[in-house]
Amino acid sequence: MGRLIRLVSMARLLLAQDALLPPGFFTNAPLRVRLARRVFTFLAPRYRNTNRGRKLSDRIRKLGPTYIKLGQFLATRPDIIGPAMAHDLTFLQDRLPPFGDKKVAKILAAELDDPQAVISQMSPPIAAASVAQVHRAQHKENGDPLAVKILRPGVEARLAAELALLGKLARLAEKYFPIIRRLRPVDSIETLARSINGETDLRMEAAALSEMAENIAGKADMKDFRVPQIYWEASGRRVLTMQWMDGIKASDVDALRAAGHDLSALAERLLQIFLTQVLRDGFFHADMHQGNLMIGDDGTIIAIDLGICGRLDNDSRRFLAQILHGFITRDYKKLAEVHIEAGYVPDHHDVHEFAQALRSVGEPIRDRDADDISMGRVLAQLLQITEQFDMVTQPQLLLLQKTMVTVEGVARSFDPKVNIWDASEKLVGDWLRKSIGPQAVLQDVAENAGRTLRMVQRLPDTLEELERGARAVQNLERETPPERNDRLARLVGLAALGLAAAALLLRYL
Repeated sequence: MGRLIRLVSMARLLLAQDALLPPGFFTNAPLRVRLARRVFTFLAPRYRNTNRGRKLSDRIRKLGPTYIKLGQFLATRPDIIGPAMAHDLTFLQDRLPPFGDKKVAKILAAELDDPQAVISQMSPPIAAASVAQVHRAQHKENGDPLAVKILRPGVEARLAAELALLGKLARLAEKYFPIIRRLRPVDSIETLARSINGETDLRMEAAALSEMAENIAGKADMKDFRVPQIYWEASGRRVLTMQWMDGIKASDVDALRAAGHDLSALAERLLQIFLTQVLRDGFFHADMHQGNLMIGDDGTIIAIDLGICGRLDNDSRRFLAQILHGFITRDYKKLAEVHIEAGYVPDHHDVHEFAQALRSVGEPIRDRDADDISMGRVLAQLLQITEQFDMVTQPQLLLLQKTMVTVEGVARSFDPKVNIWDASEKLVGDWLRKSIGPQAVLQDVAENAGRTLRMVQRLPDTLEELERGARAVQNLERETPPERNDRLARLVGLAALGLAAAALLLRYL
């Protein structure tokens, strides 16, 4: 019950702030909407401009790490919640109260065989977030600067309890509100829970950083993106030791401008780097808010936290690229066909009607400045369309969708007028040509040839086993009473169907 109260408290707290409301809310919104807001936020604290960000963030911090994550996400979307509220919530990204030195020493001693063999001159906490805090240190042998990330005590249990509450609410919602079942809230919460595992086991984050470093090494299109090197000998489940990275926080736009960085180019590169990770590698940073990014002196984008990462298989990447390309080229019929082919929209819907609905969303926002677009109105229209065409939520795409929104928000904090379509067009088009052209077909054939050959090599043994099984069935039939023959016949029929399916599979692989 206490956790449910905290969930409701956060909703009331945010809705109570006038900074969240669109201009003219009290004069333009329907009376019933204004009254509903007043009733729901009755007695909730309403903060004014003076220190509002710190006060609001402090209240959210006390609710727990799950709610901090929600606040961090909202901080990246000034186009949805307004610039004032977005600025207030940036206090949640890396300026939370740290835990003490005694707990730090206890965790280091429990996780590492000999912490002092690698880590020396460790500073007080320089950044504290919802799940962990970071200290600066030096490598004892070579003097290299280190960043030591340490998990907050008890955070695993607290996150598990809060996610369990959200899961329970999702199950109740699916049970009693059939209209939202297509949104698959239970599967969505389970996907979120799996993604958070990387944040509560720092060995998983270390592995993710190592994999991403391999993906970007020597790639010309990723030369201005970096992740820190991992020191495995000084890392464990609750401790992660990595290379220290210098740069300006992505949230400090004034400092970036003063340092002479081209913010428009920076916004475009951030979008391109993210899409490259998604489309080329199928492995992407899924928590790219401003608190997890820095900008180096040479304009390099530095990711300093990879606790949450996402993956997409080849089919999902191709469908995603085709969807983006459809919006970019305004080919709404092709866009509708891709949705139906991927199973995102049931095939009993008319492709032309769905294409028309997509056009009604896409055309009004093309060739317009980002600050002229009402993202709230676009989202509301998209939700209406998804309901009209029975679109089912795809849990495997939730992290991607969430991160796309976050990255877009960070890019627009650099340049509110960044043209997302222009930044994406060449990259998406080039990737599509490589992924579905003749070269890609030949590559697929080559990759599947080995598996098909192995299956063919196993075919004699498989047929011999099936023959033995058929003889056993015949013997059993002779020994079986007549009244059981019908059931046995059905079993034999199912076995025959299985054999036919196997033959077809071998034929077309």
